[in-house]
Amino acid sequence: MSLVTDRPAPSAPQQHTEGGRAAARRARGRRRARKPAPLAGRYIGYVLYFVGAGLISGAVVHHPLDPTRYTKIAVIGVLVFLAATVVNEFLLATDRPALRRAILVIGASLLLSFGIGMLSGGLQHFEDFPDRGAVLVPLGITVSFIAFVLKDAHSSWRRIFGPMGLAVLLTAAVSFFGLRAVADGLGEPSGESGHSHGEGTETSDEHATTEEPPAPDTESATPETSASTNTEADHTEDGHSH
Repeated sequence: MSLVTDRPAPSAPQQHTEGGRAAARRARGRRRARKPAPLAGRYIGYVLYFVGAGLISGAVVHHPLDPTRYTKIAVIGVLVFLAATVVNEFLLATDRPALRRAILVIGASLLLSFGIGMLSGGLQHFEDFPDRGAVLVPLGITVSFIAFVLKDAHSSWRRIFGPMGLAVLLTAAVSFFGLRAVADGLGEPSGESGHSHGEGTETSDEHATTEEPPAPDTESATPETSASTNTEADHTEDGHSH
């Protein structure tokens, strides 16, 4: 009886084998999940990011010149940036977020696009719009940091009020007062800027058009003067001097 009871159950090796196969399948699944996204997809995603941010930055800075035109450009830039977010965060991501997290990512990405646009546009065109750039740069720093923390899956929103958030706030304040002082030194005239967009050419053409009409008068005056001189000379020769 003891020999019978001491023998192992015959099904035990089968269970061990089945458990090993399941573990191997899970390992293969994890290796497939860690496979990087295609190069073309990653390239397209990053190009869309930078193109969208570039369109937004240009629209934010140049908006006072032509509000209707640059509003359209800003909307196009937002759509391009959101398309980049969908490609990078959903289509190419190994772990797709839940619906609530997806909505937060899209909203934070939209905010991030404007923050980057304000920062890059304010720096790029600071000489053209000093007063506007002095506001856009610190605002872009603050907005982009808040948006990035909300978008980052590995950070909590409480990090906004932490030491890093305080450092970003101090950087924005220093940049505002520093750029404000530089803008006051440049002395931008009200309603004018060095960013003409072809307006100077039109002004010079108008002056050229205005100055052209007097030319015929000068030419017409010359024959009259010469004609009168010849007439006086003829009268003098005839003895009719006055």
